Amino acid sequence: MVTVQSISKYDKLHPTAITIGTFDGVHIGHREILERLIKTAAALNLKSTVLTFFPHPRMVLQKDTNIKLLNTIAEKTKILEALGLDLLIIHPFTQEFSRLSATEFVRDNLVNQLHTKKIIIGYDHRFGRNRNANITDLRAFGSTFNFEVEEISAQEIDAVSVSSTKIRKALEAGDIATANTYLGYNYMLTGSIQKGKGLGRQIGFPTANLHIPETYKLVPKNGVYVVQSNLMGKTVFGMMNIGYNPTVEGKEKTIEINFFDFDQDLYGQELQIDILHRIRDEHKFESVEALKRQLEKDKQTSFSLIPK
Repeated sequence: MVTVQSISKYDKLHPTAITIGTFDGVHIGHREILERLIKTAAALNLKSTVLTFFPHPRMVLQKDTNIKLLNTIAEKTKILEALGLDLLIIHPFTQEFSRLSATEFVRDNLVNQLHTKKIIIGYDHRFGRNRNANITDLRAFGSTFNFEVEEISAQEIDAVSVSSTKIRKALEAGDIATANTYLGYNYMLTGSIQKGKGLGRQIGFPTANLHIPETYKLVPKNGVYVVQSNLMGKTVFGMMNIGYNPTVEGKEKTIEINFFDFDQDLYGQELQIDILHRIRDEHKFESVEALKRQLEKDKQTSFSLIPK
């Protein structure tokens, strides 16, 4: 898969079949659309293309800095590549871009730059300045500029939006099972390992502290989870705590992973943590010793939930 950071940077003459959207989570609802796109593009000898935008339009137009997304750009790119997509275009969304007329967007970007011959898009898709153009307008542009428009039905769009909403709500509630079912894969957190205070090591549970630079990434509800990661080419399981470590009067929210049967230095490394199960809420224990006893129980619970 080729990834380009702007529509203007696609300089190939090969025509495209394209779909447009945020595709946050790239979940099971999205996959039906993407698989249709990839299959159609192959049959027509076109490049299967996703046009997405970053920052999220709501961050720019509504100044919604509290919006939480299911994927970072890097995570989304990795998932789309695994599906077999040919081309991912991540176009910078700006106030200036939002003011393009529908004609300018279609003619200058989709037709002249991306050589679009097929668009697979939702029945409710709106575009252009003030989002004043719809799929009827897009079909008219198709007649003018010689591309075909395939409509995604209301039922299919509803399935996609319901999945996105349910995934966010499930993660905020700590319901990893529902989130993973709708995603079609294990929810992931990606970040770098930074030095912590070393308290875990002192009580026999050394932890890797995960720092996620993307503040828009949705982090699940505080609590203890069973996780897995690929460390040095090997799948390693562990348990992760998201929260404030109230037993030791923690002041900042942290994401700490205790990997089982692994005790090598991970500082500075970039890791993807896949979340498998949720064990319990975060609690304040009467003593560090009581916390240690609970961690022993959590470890045994984790072992019982790890796939054999």
